[in-house]
Amino acid sequence: MPELPEVHGLCTYLDTQLNGAVLTSVRINSIAALKTADPPYTALEGRTIRGVRRFGKFICVDADELFFVFHLAKAGWVRYTEHPSTATLRMGKSNIAARLLLHRGIDDTHIGLDLTEAGTKKSLAIYVVRDPLDVHGIATLGPEPLSPDFDVEAFAGIVRSSSQQIKGLLRSQAVIAGIGNTYSDEILHAARISPFAIAKSLDEETVGRLYGAMQEVLVGAVAAAAGKPSSELKDTKRSNFRVHARTGQPCPVCGDTVREVSFADTSLQYCATCQTNGKILADRRTSRFLK
Repeated sequence: MPELPEVHGLCTYLDTQLNGAVLTSVRINSIAALKTADPPYTALEGRTIRGVRRFGKFICVDADELFFVFHLAKAGWVRYTEHPSTATLRMGKSNIAARLLLHRGIDDTHIGLDLTEAGTKKSLAIYVVRDPLDVHGIATLGPEPLSPDFDVEAFAGIVRSSSQQIKGLLRSQAVIAGIGNTYSDEILHAARISPFAIAKSLDEETVGRLYGAMQEVLVGAVAAAAGKPSSELKDTKRSNFRVHARTGQPCPVCGDTVREVSFADTSLQYCATCQTNGKILADRRTSRFLK
């Protein structure tokens, strides 16, 4: 799933490419992906793009005060081209959920933007709204972790008040915006904390270390994504993993084997030496988790 760094990179890239372009055609190929009906998506046509910005993991395209908002979910992505196909999309017959066609007058370039989603479980969501806050997922977001006013004291207040396991807390969009399964693994490894530690049990020094790791990991990933076109962002993300999606490989810090705990529809990766004092977490949902 694209998370804060990749979504930030996508928004920055799309803002550069689309700003000032006119939306000439909006085609929705997956009715299930479209979550709003008023205003109709066709109202976007003929409008000029004024900017692209991020809210958590949501991408918001400003089209003259109507907003095309989308969430890429677990398997969605954006395919950008300056040689777009004008072929008719067959409803439900491809992995393309939506296609936007634009014309950038400053250099007379025709642009195509496809929202794609792999796999059979479809979760990609598209909204056309008059205000980004009309999207419930945006209205209920927690603070941005890289915001200047989200300091260690603000973070500590969140942690101290929660009985959640710290992995789940970091992933909760209503608590902190933009972090998902991938970067919570990476942050907890960098902070040397068990994914199943209870948030409010962490002492002041550990919370400070976790905050520092969050900043370091996210800032580094945002910097790595900067300036990359959408076609390169996935590979850039994978190339910087230390534990996530590296089950069975050596930990780059201590050399121990990276281990995994699997759940019904997801998994996490961790290093026992770095994070759990050498204790191996049982790989089943009913484990007695390490605190």
